Amino acid sequence: MELILLEHKKLWRKRIVKICVLLCFIYIVIFGSILSFQWFGFGSSDDYTSAFGNNFDGYEVIRDSQEYALTFGEELTDETLQQLVKDYQRMEAAGMEKELEKTDWKIINSWLATLYPELRDTGTYQTMISYVNPDKLTGFYERKEQAINDFLENNGQIGVEKEYLLQMEQEVESPLRYGWVEGWSQLLGSMVADLGSVMALFLAIVLSSLFAGEWHDNTSSLVLTTKNGWGKIAFAKILTGLAFTVEFFVLLAIPSVVSQIFFMGTSGWDMPIQNIKLLAIAPMNMLQAEVYEYAFALLGAIGFAGVVMFISAAVKNNVLALLFSLGCVYGPMMIAEYLPYELQKALDLLPLVGSGADIFRTNTFCIFGKYVWSPYLLVTVPVLIGICCMPFAIRNWSRRLKA
Repeated sequence: MELILLEHKKLWRKRIVKICVLLCFIYIVIFGSILSFQWFGFGSSDDYTSAFGNNFDGYEVIRDSQEYALTFGEELTDETLQQLVKDYQRMEAAGMEKELEKTDWKIINSWLATLYPELRDTGTYQTMISYVNPDKLTGFYERKEQAINDFLENNGQIGVEKEYLLQMEQEVESPLRYGWVEGWSQLLGSMVADLGSVMALFLAIVLSSLFAGEWHDNTSSLVLTTKNGWGKIAFAKILTGLAFTVEFFVLLAIPSVVSQIFFMGTSGWDMPIQNIKLLAIAPMNMLQAEVYEYAFALLGAIGFAGVVMFISAAVKNNVLALLFSLGCVYGPMMIAEYLPYELQKALDLLPLVGSGADIFRTNTFCIFGKYVWSPYLLVTVPVLIGICCMPFAIRNWSRRLKA
């Protein structure tokens, strides 16, 4: 334990570590959460003094939007949708631009485009919500079921795979609960979903020198003379890397959640994720989806830490260790669009390469003849990859020191 504490203190004393943690905190918590809620994400528009075009009043806008959504009841029915569209068109006709900002017009417009394509006017640049006849917006749930069936068939997901996905979708409660959706859409679509990919950059910078740094600092020979030897020190370094990864995640996640509760409260946590994307098949509410995305980021970060420490132990050069580590996560992201779809899905299983937002998709993997929904694997396979890399990291570093 004493050796682990010493390695842990040694890591946190490094200036580069403190800089990385500070920069990531500023990017994720200050800009990505607090300022996004209060200013450029949800602040009211048309402030000529702002580079982002928004006022610094996100808190008030969010509260007003939540209260406005509650006036339509707690269930999403045909009548609810019609009233939402009618009210939007009424305010737009009256030039009530400030009032329009309180509506979920972006989300509602996506519902209309998905379920009522025959009502779309291709000869206008207006959004559907602006011109569609509200009285024709009927059969919401029947159309939703048909849209899911059509999507799966068009996506080549038929037979047993389709039955598996539809069985999951049947567990979604109907009618859907309704509240202000836009905040949760941005939260789950980008704020939390992108946490892992941002962490990867700074984890690579910090952990790539954990083993390789001993060669860079010419301390590798000194390790052989200590009473603990290379074996115990290597194990202590692995545990130190894991501890740092968890601490790093906690430093980012807890302030982000506190910021979210301050600005959004807990309103809407029990809405299904289908309010964000109607074609989603997961029987999850917003809170469950958020927990999943944070779990994805944490477990993916642990898996990525294992991969980075393995690379650090395998090479003697800090720069190469860093480049290879970054390549493991950002390389697949860069080339994915040029690869066959099945290979793209396989790359998503690498630590922090996939996305927590996969809960909104219908991706599956066929394993021994059984279909498995991809989010199940996205939170298990990456961490297993990292764990498998850790013993090899110890062995590789040991061999180099012996040599």
